[in-house]
Amino acid sequence: MAAPVYPAWLGRLATRQQRWVPTMCPTRPLVLANQVANCRLHLGEAMCTTEMSLPMACWKQNEFSDAACAKEIQTFYDCVAKTDAEHKERLKQESLGQMGNLSPKTVNKLLRRFPNSTDDF
Repeated sequence: MAAPVYPAWLGRLATRQQRWVPTMCPTRPLVLANQVANCRLHLGEAMCTTEMSLPMACWKQNEFSDAACAKEIQTFYDCVAKTDAEHKERLKQESLGQMGNLSPKTVNKLLRRFPNSTDDF
């Protein structure tokens, strides 16, 4: 069986693409910096908003009496305590590197300890 015959311009296009090599002229050396931006990883979501609105609604109904709304207030304080405990546990895991991502503060500390050597360039 005979080989297919392609138009001549297709052959010229293929050889032109093989000869073209992209060039890159960096303005700075291609090394990592010795620090990263110190930004927050994520803001998270607001916690205990429903528990906070319950005492406010209760106060409005009971003329701002704390005694009448003790149950709602205690529920809000329990939610805040639970959220704080979860936040501290998450911070502990992040500082140990168990979350998979390091915080910018930890990365900067490691980069100060092991800086990049630019003597080779």
